[in-house]
Amino acid sequence: MPQRSVVRPQLTRESVLQAALQLADRDGIEALTMRALAEQLGVEAMSIYYHLPNKDAILDGLVEVVFAEIELEVGGFTTPPATDAASWTSALRERILGARRVLLRHPWLPNVMNARGASGPGAMRHVDGVVGIMRAGGMSHDLIHHSLHAMGSRMYGYVQELSDDGAAPAPRELEQLAALAPHLAAMLAEVVHDDPESTLGWCDDQTEFEFGLDLLLEGLERRRAAQAARDQPIE
Repeated sequence: MPQRSVVRPQLTRESVLQAALQLADRDGIEALTMRALAEQLGVEAMSIYYHLPNKDAILDGLVEVVFAEIELEVGGFTTPPATDAASWTSALRERILGARRVLLRHPWLPNVMNARGASGPGAMRHVDGVVGIMRAGGMSHDLIHHSLHAMGSRMYGYVQELSDDGAAPAPRELEQLAALAPHLAAMLAEVVHDDPESTLGWCDDQTEFEFGLDLLLEGLERRRAAQAARDQPIE
């Protein structure tokens, strides 16, 4: 009796990356290994190397996949029509919050970007769109350059905090903290963070993210308006 041949799935670069995306979303980025990915696809690990030569290539590819998702979420990376000095902050706010909505679906991505950067074409086009919105709002290239540094990772939709006050400390912990840092202890005793599902790194919840974003945009708009006033010709 002739042996039946085993039908192997037809792999493509896109299908490998989609499987890697599903694995990372389900089990976390730490679970993404070549062996686990091969099992997810139902193939031998060597079959993956033909399309993506190593794990670094997969991670870079995942960044691109997510930025393609961001582009779809925000309706494209071009400058929205009619963006001007009166609307640029709203346009940029919507663009950044759209990116954040996507990252909240893939909460492992900030760690990948922190480790490997975001230099792929999708990420660059996202930043280009941010620059285009600022430029349409009347900002000089010099002020835009400073603004990008000020926003940092926030322009991608997340902030990597260095402190963690996401969970309310126990009363005994507060007593101990008060002896060392009384002002900090008093603040923590009063402030409660109640949005754990919107966290992308330590204490980066939605309320705090939007507070920081609005603070930045308000400050940048004041700088833009002051620069425009200085450049106004004297009659």
